Amino acid sequence: MGLINLLLRDPVSFLILTVLLLYSVIFHELAHGWVAYKMGDQTAKWMGRLTLNPIKHLDPIGSLMLLIFGFGWAKPVPVNLENIPDRRKGLIFVSSAGIVTNIICAFIALLLYKIIEPPQTSMMEQILYIFARINIMLAAFNLIPIPPLDGSKILMGFTSESVRRFLLQIEPFGFFIIIGLLYIGALNPVINLLQYLILFIISLFLLG
Repeated sequence: MGLINLLLRDPVSFLILTVLLLYSVIFHELAHGWVAYKMGDQTAKWMGRLTLNPIKHLDPIGSLMLLIFGFGWAKPVPVNLENIPDRRKGLIFVSSAGIVTNIICAFIALLLYKIIEPPQTSMMEQILYIFARINIMLAAFNLIPIPPLDGSKILMGFTSESVRRFLLQIEPFGFFIIIGLLYIGALNPVINLLQYLILFIISLFLLG
C-alpha cells in the first residue's frame, strides 16, 4: 500500500520515486509562489517558501498519507491575491502556474529521453520516464475543477460570481469529495483523459 511496499520490495526504486515525486510537487508549489511574487504578492517570499529546500514544503500528514496510501500533498505556498492589482488575472495565472510547470517538467524529461535515447531498463531511462509520468499525472489531477485543486481556482477566474460562491462553499468538503471520488474510481476516466490530452500537446512540441 502506498510507497511502504515499494520500500520493502525495492529500496532503490523507492528512493528514486520519492525524490522525483517530492521535487515534482515542490516545483508545482514553488511556481505558485514565484508567479504571485512576480505579480506583486511577496507573501511566499516573506515566509521563506521560494526555495527548493524540501523541509520548507513538506506537510507531515500529507507525507504520511503518501507513504501509506500513495496519495499525499505538500504544504500549499501562501498567496494573498489582495496584493495583486488584478485579482482575477492573479487567480488564473497563479493557479495555472503549478500545472504549467509540471507540464514543462514532463516535456523536458521526454525531450531528454528523445535526445539521449537511454538504453532500456537503464537508470537514466527509469528516471526520465518516471519524472515525466509523475508530472503529467500531477498536472492532470490538479486540472480537476474540484476545490481546493487548482482547476477549481482557474474556473473561478473565468466564471460568474454564483459559480465562484458555489465552489467556495464546497471547498471545506473538497478534500473528502476528492477522496470519495478517487475511492470509487469516478475520477479515473477524467484523469486518464486529461493525461492523454497533456501528452498529446507535449508530443506536438516534440515532433515540431
